[in-house]
Amino acid sequence: MTQHTRPVAIINDGSFYVGPPLARALAASGYDIVVGDPADGLVAELEALGATVASVSQVRDLTRPENPQKLVQTALDVFGRIDSAVMFSGLIVTGSILKSSREDLDKVYNGCVVAPYEFLKATLPTMVTQRSGQVLLITSASAARPTPGAPLYSSMRSAATMLAKNSAMEMAKNNVQVNAVGTNFMDFPEFRRATGADDPETRKKIESQVPLNRLGGVDEFAHFCMPYLDGKSTFATGQFVSFSGGWS
Repeated sequence: MTQHTRPVAIINDGSFYVGPPLARALAASGYDIVVGDPADGLVAELEALGATVASVSQVRDLTRPENPQKLVQTALDVFGRIDSAVMFSGLIVTGSILKSSREDLDKVYNGCVVAPYEFLKATLPTMVTQRSGQVLLITSASAARPTPGAPLYSSMRSAATMLAKNSAMEMAKNNVQVNAVGTNFMDFPEFRRATGADDPETRKKIESQVPLNRLGGVDEFAHFCMPYLDGKSTFATGQFVSFSGGWS
C-alpha cells in the first residue's frame, strides 16, 4: 500500500463554533481532514479546497471514550497517520458558587475536563509511535484568571489547561507538542446565550469589559489556532495563550 504523504488533521466537531473555519483553514494549508459530525455542505467545501475528507458521525460527546477513539481509528484506517488533532467541548455554565449544585459541578467537569482527557488519551499514542504530532486543546480564557459569575466553569477550564501543560511535558521526549488556547467574549451563539449578548444594550456592556471593545470572531480565532496545528512551528509546547481581546 502506498504511504499517505499529505498531513492529516482530526477536528472533533465540524458542526459549529470554530470547527468549520478550522477545517477550511487546514484544508487550504494542504491537510486531509477527519472531522466529527460535519455541518451540511462542509465536506464538499473541504474537498473543493483539495482535501480528502473522512467524516465520522455521532462522536460529539467526547466523554464517551469510544468517540475520540472512532476519530483516531478512522484517521488510521483511511490515511494511516495523524499529524494534528484539535478539540473543543464544554458548556458555559454561569452563576454564583453558593447557588450552584453538585449537578452543575459534574456537568462542567465532564464537558471541560473529562472530554479533553479522553481526547488526549485517544490521539497521543499514535503520535508517540510516529514521534511527531501536534495536539491543541481549546479551553477558555477564563482559565487564566478568576471569572466573576462563572466560578465552576473557570475552575474546570483551568484544570484542562493544566492537563495540556502536563501532557506536553510528558510528550516532549517523543517530539509531540501539546498546547492550549482559550477564548472569551466570542461572537457565537453559545457565548451570547450565556451572557445575554443578543440584546444590543447588554452587548454594549459586555464589549465595554473587553480592552479591544468588541467580541471576537470564529474565523479570526481559527487563524489564531493554526500555528499550533499546521506543522510549521513545532518548537512551542506546554503553552496556554488567551484569545480574549486583552481581557486576560
